[in-house]
Amino acid sequence: MASNQCYVLVAPDDNRETPSVAELKKDLERSNDHIKIDAMRKLLVLMVNGQPCPELLMHVIRFVMPSKNKVLKKLLHFYWEICSKTDADGKLRQEMILVCNAIRNDLQHPNEYIRGATLRFLCKIHEPEILEPLLPTVRACLEHRHSYVRKNAVFAVHAIYKHSPALVPDAAELIGNFLLTEADMACRRNAFVSLSAVAPELAAQYIKDNLGRVLEFEELLQLAVIDFVRKDGRAHPADRSKFIRCVFELLDAPAHAVKYEAATTLVNLTSNPAAVKAAAACFIELAVKESDNNVKLIVLDRLGELHRDNGSGVLSDLVMDVLRVLSSPDLEVRRRALKIAMELTTQRNIQDVVIFLKKELARTTDQGYDQTADYRHLLIRTIHNCAIRFSEAATEVVHALMDSINDFNTSSAVDVINFVREVVEKFPALRAGILARLLEALLEFKSGQVLRGALWILGEYSLDLVTIEDTWAKLREATGEIPILAAEQRRAEEANPNETTSDATAAPLPSSSRRILPDGTYASESSLGGSATAPEPRAGAAGGQRPCIRTLLLKGDFFLGTALANTLVKLVIRLREVVGAEPALLNARRAEAMLIMTGMVRLGQSDFVANPIDEDSRDRILACLRALDNTTLNDPLSTAAFLEECKASFTRLLVADDAAHASHHDASAPDTVQPDELITFGQLAKKTDLGVTDTYEVDVLRATGDTLRADSGSKLDTIVQLAGFSDPVYAEAYVNINQYDIVLDVLIVNQTAETLRNLTVEFTTLGDLKLVEKPTEHNLAPHGFYTLQAHIKVSSTETGVIFGTVYYDGPGAAESTCVVLNDVHIDIMEYIRPATCDESQFREMWTEFEWENKVLVNTPVTDLRAYLDHVLKITNMSCLTPANALSGDCGFISANLYARSIFGEDALANLSIEQHEHGAITGHIRIRSKTQGIALNLGDKISLGQKALATQ
Repeated sequence: MASNQCYVLVAPDDNRETPSVAELKKDLERSNDHIKIDAMRKLLVLMVNGQPCPELLMHVIRFVMPSKNKVLKKLLHFYWEICSKTDADGKLRQEMILVCNAIRNDLQHPNEYIRGATLRFLCKIHEPEILEPLLPTVRACLEHRHSYVRKNAVFAVHAIYKHSPALVPDAAELIGNFLLTEADMACRRNAFVSLSAVAPELAAQYIKDNLGRVLEFEELLQLAVIDFVRKDGRAHPADRSKFIRCVFELLDAPAHAVKYEAATTLVNLTSNPAAVKAAAACFIELAVKESDNNVKLIVLDRLGELHRDNGSGVLSDLVMDVLRVLSSPDLEVRRRALKIAMELTTQRNIQDVVIFLKKELARTTDQGYDQTADYRHLLIRTIHNCAIRFSEAATEVVHALMDSINDFNTSSAVDVINFVREVVEKFPALRAGILARLLEALLEFKSGQVLRGALWILGEYSLDLVTIEDTWAKLREATGEIPILAAEQRRAEEANPNETTSDATAAPLPSSSRRILPDGTYASESSLGGSATAPEPRAGAAGGQRPCIRTLLLKGDFFLGTALANTLVKLVIRLREVVGAEPALLNARRAEAMLIMTGMVRLGQSDFVANPIDEDSRDRILACLRALDNTTLNDPLSTAAFLEECKASFTRLLVADDAAHASHHDASAPDTVQPDELITFGQLAKKTDLGVTDTYEVDVLRATGDTLRADSGSKLDTIVQLAGFSDPVYAEAYVNINQYDIVLDVLIVNQTAETLRNLTVEFTTLGDLKLVEKPTEHNLAPHGFYTLQAHIKVSSTETGVIFGTVYYDGPGAAESTCVVLNDVHIDIMEYIRPATCDESQFREMWTEFEWENKVLVNTPVTDLRAYLDHVLKITNMSCLTPANALSGDCGFISANLYARSIFGEDALANLSIEQHEHGAITGHIRIRSKTQGIALNLGDKISLGQKALATQ
C-alpha cells in the first residue's frame, strides 16, 4: 500500500494549545479571513500530526472554499493535498465533486497567480477521478497569455501523464508542439524537462535540431539540456557525437554554473584527450574568475580528479594556466593550485614553472597581508620540490633563493637553508658555486637557525685547501676579534670611560687586582672574590657593529656556538688531511680554533651575555676542544665521527624522505590494471558492469551519506538504544554522521494499550552541536510506531553529547509523563583524519599551539612498536617519524604524530616511551592543538584505549 505523500511541512506554534474540533468549526464559520487563516493553520498541523479530522471537510468546503483571499487559497491547496479523498471502500467521496468544480473555477480565474498556483497544486494530486474533468481546462492553460500560467501548465500535464498516462495519451505530442512554438525561455525549459521524461527521443531530436542555437538559450534551459545529455547520452550511442558537440558549445556559456556542469558532463561522456583538455581549461577559468573561495576549491578538486583519472601527460600543457589561480588571496586555494601544478610539471615546462614561481616569490616581499609568511613558505617548498625532481632547475633556483634569503622571515629563511643543504648533497656539481655564494652572504645572516645550517654546510663540503682557507677567513670575520671576552671588556671600557670614576664617587669599592685568565685575557678580581661587573653590551658601541656570530653569542645563542665549534673541528681535521707536510699552518689553525672555543665558554660564564651558557652547549664545546688535542686529533675514531658519520646520517635522512615521498606518490596514484584481469566488453555487459561512474550520481551519494555505510551490518552497529524495554515508550536511534551534520533517525514505539497524545521528543546538545529543527508533536496509537529525524549541525572537532526527553499526555487532562532517554555521544574520531606535514611545519606548530595535554602511559602491552601502532589506530593519526628511525631494539621510542580534522584543525602528538628490564612500558604522550577540545578529547581517547587493553 502506497503511503500518502505530503510535499509541504507546516511548522507548529509551540506556544498555542491544541484546539478542539468544535473550536475549529466555530472559527471556520467566522466571516473574518484572518481568523479563518489561523484556524486553517491549526487544522493543517493537526492533520500532519496524524489526526485526519474528516468531520471538518464540509466546513472547509462551505466556509473556506468560496473565499477570494489568496492566503486562504494557498492553505486550501495544502488541505486538499493531505486530506482523505476516498471513503472506506476506496471510492472517491461525494464531496470531492464540489472540490473539482472549485478547482476548475480557479483554473479559469482571471488572475494569473491563482491559475498558476492551482496548476502547481495539481502536480501533487494523483486521483484520476479528480484530474479527468480538469484536463480540458489544463490544456487551455497551455495557451494562456501569461508565461507564469503556461510554465506551470506544462508541469501539470507532465505530472498527470506520469501518474495516469491514459488521461493524456498525446502528452508527448502536446508538449513537443508547445516546446516548438513557445518563445518564453522559462516555459521552454519546463517543456524540455517534461519532454525529457515523457519522450526522450523527441528531446534528443530537439537538441540535434538546435545545436547551433544552444548558446542563445537561457541558463536554466542550458542546464536542463546538460542534465538530459548526462543521463541519456549513453543510451543514444548513435547521437553521442552530436551530444558531445552540444556540450562543447556550452563550455563557452556566460554562466559559471553552466560551464561547470558542461565540463563535468563532457568528461563523463568521453575520455578523448581534446575533450579532457577542454574540460580542464574550463575548470581553470572558473577557478580564476569565480569570486567564491568554496567554488574555487570544488573546481580545483575536480581538476585534480581529472588529472588522476587521465594520467600526467594529458594536462601538462595547462600547468601555466593553473598557476594563474595563485592570484586568489586565499591560502588554501593557493595550496591546492600549487599541488596540482606540481603534478602537471614535466621536463618540458619546468623552466617556465620555476620562472613564474621565482617572480611570485619576489612579489611576496612587497605584500603586507597576514598570510604572506605562510604563502612564502608554501612557494619555497614548491620550488624546493621542483629543484629536487628536476636537476636542471636546481642551479637557477638555489642561487635565486640565496640572493633573497635576507628578505625572508626566520621560518622561510630556514626552509631556504635546508633546501640548499639538500641540493648540495644531491648535486655535487653545484657545490662549488653554492659554497662561494654562501660565503658571500654569510655575514648578512641574522638568524641563528640559518647560520647553524650554513655552518654545517661549510663544515661538511669544504674539501680542498682553497675552500677551507676561504671558509676559515669568513668564519673569523663573522666571529670578530679574539679573545672574545677581552675584546668585549675593552669595548665596554671605551664605550663608558667615566664609569669607574662615577662609581668610585658614588660608593667605595673593595680593593681589586688584575688576574690572568686561562685564555690569556685579563679580569679584575676584588678582595671579596668577585669579578667586576661589566656593562651590558650594545651593538652600536664604539668599535663599530658587531659581526653576526658574535652578536648572537652575546644574546645567549650558544647552540650556534656548538655549531661553530663543530665546524672548526671539521675544518682542522680536514686541513690535517690536505696539508700533511705543513704542520705550521695546521698548528696555527688549531690554536686559533681552540682560542675561539675557549673564548665562547668564558663569554658564556661572564656578565656580557643576555643568558649564560647552558650545560649542554658548554659540554659540547669542551668536547670539541678536547677533539683538537694531539692525541684525539690523530684518532681514527674521532676523525670518522666528525667527517663521516655526520654526513652519513644526513644522507640516510634524505633517502628516508625520498622513500616516504615515493610511497605517498604511489599510494595516491591510480590503481594499475593487472595482466590477468577480466576484460569487460561494453556491448555484452550490463550497465552496472561497464565501470563508468557518473560524477553527478557519486556526488549525490556522498551528500546523502549512502557511501559511508553501504552494508546493513555496519548500519546496525550505529543504532543506539535510547529507552528501556520496560518503559512505556521505547526509543532507539540510528546515528548517521556526515562531515558537517548528524542525522538522528529515531524510532518511537508505544508499548502501552492507550493513545499517547501530544507526544514530543526534545533534544538538547552539549559542545559545538546545534539542533537545526525541533521535532513536532504527534499522537501515537496503542502499540504504534512513530519515526522522526533530528538534524544537528557540527561546527568544530569537539566530543559532543546529545540529550533527549520524551513528553506525552496521559488519559487525564492534567496528566503528563516524561521519559528520559539515554545520552548519545558523538565520537571525535569521526572528524579526525590522518595527515602529513614536514618536520619544520611540525616544529613550528608545536611551538605555536598553546593547549597541551599530557597522558601517562599505563598499558599491559610489552612491545614498543605494538603500542605505537595501537595509539595510531585509536587516534586516527599518522606517524611522521621515519620507519628506519623506529627500527631496532634500543628499548626506547620517540615518535611524532599528526592528524587534521575535516574543519582544518591540526592535532599534534609526541610519544616517548621506554621499556624496562621486566618488560613494562612507561612514558608519556604529549598532545598539542590550537583548541582545548581536541587536546582533551584525544587524551581521553588514549586513556580509554589503555583501559580497554587492560580489561582484555
